[in-house]
Amino acid sequence: MRIIYFSRDYTTHDLRFLSALAQTQHEVFFLRLENKGRVLESQPLPGKVTQIHWKGGSSPARWQDGLGLLMDLKRVIRTYRPDIVHAGTIQTAAFLTALAGFRPLVSMSWGYDLLMDAHRNLYWEWATRYTLKRSEVMVGDCDTIRRLAVNYGMAAGHIISFPWGTNLDHFHPSREDSGLRQHLGWKEEETFVILSTRGWSPIYGIEELARGFALAAQQSSKLRLLMLGGGSQEDLVKHIFRQANVLDKVYFAGQISFQDLPEYHRAADLYVSASHSDGTSISLLEALACGVPALVSDIPGNQEWVTPDVGWQFPLGNSNVLSQRLLDVVRNNACLPEMGRAARLLAEQRGDWEKNFPFLLEAYLKAVGNGKNIVTF
Repeated sequence: MRIIYFSRDYTTHDLRFLSALAQTQHEVFFLRLENKGRVLESQPLPGKVTQIHWKGGSSPARWQDGLGLLMDLKRVIRTYRPDIVHAGTIQTAAFLTALAGFRPLVSMSWGYDLLMDAHRNLYWEWATRYTLKRSEVMVGDCDTIRRLAVNYGMAAGHIISFPWGTNLDHFHPSREDSGLRQHLGWKEEETFVILSTRGWSPIYGIEELARGFALAAQQSSKLRLLMLGGGSQEDLVKHIFRQANVLDKVYFAGQISFQDLPEYHRAADLYVSASHSDGTSISLLEALACGVPALVSDIPGNQEWVTPDVGWQFPLGNSNVLSQRLLDVVRNNACLPEMGRAARLLAEQRGDWEKNFPFLLEAYLKAVGNGKNIVTF
């Protein structure tokens, strides 16, 4: 088949999907709606994927550019004559494809488009319903997204749900000491290390995480925080730590490459996420795959993964309870090795990218009318 993979931007998730598609027998083209200057470790497209050059893809997309983009998308479709357009997010790339009248359309939810954008206002809700009505198949990464899609009019029998999963060969427990804790002067028996890998923005609850850690670190001298990434709330986060006089207990690692990321997971005793919106969080799956128990906000996407055998939950937005949970785990940490083994097993059973990717190919077959019965993973 000739497939146009049409995405809002070019992210690590896009690269992973395109790399896997490049290993199939299909002819794959990449169409990019906008460029928001995301950091992608300077990774080029996979060799067997052809990028389509058009009016979009070089700058942030604006609604006032919509008509011009729509007309050029129609030209692209006439020129490349795809068998399928795989497009996401729902209200951007998939919506534009639906407006262009192309069928069969495989719409892919990126989580936040149905969790948040769909009910932003009446126009976004209409765009969501319009797109799903004109999609032969919708792909999502968890049961929460499936239920939302049904609520917005997508036929349940035309939804394929599967966790995007992670690379279990890359993210795995290791008995070898990476030396990271020693490098930081954090002695194994004297410290308890928490890992945060989420962006520093409101959607990921980074302020609540900072306040929760600051409160707990004032009461426990063992607590340390590995904080990866960065973002718009950097000044606020550092102010919280400085005001609580715990800045010396935090290591700001910055942007970490995919290659080096497992080293930080293996240096941690506990993974923490205070996110306000997630389907199946890849960051969470990476931690579980490395055998790291998790403490996460109690949003529906997290509830599908973090059960008492692999971690804990706390009420969304409640930094006081988060702080107490941290202190409880530090005081009662004998269960962590067993939980870490259960976390790895869960990742192997449900979060293996190699096992889950074929569900996307099933979605393509379903969309062109040759598929088997839909299976919800």
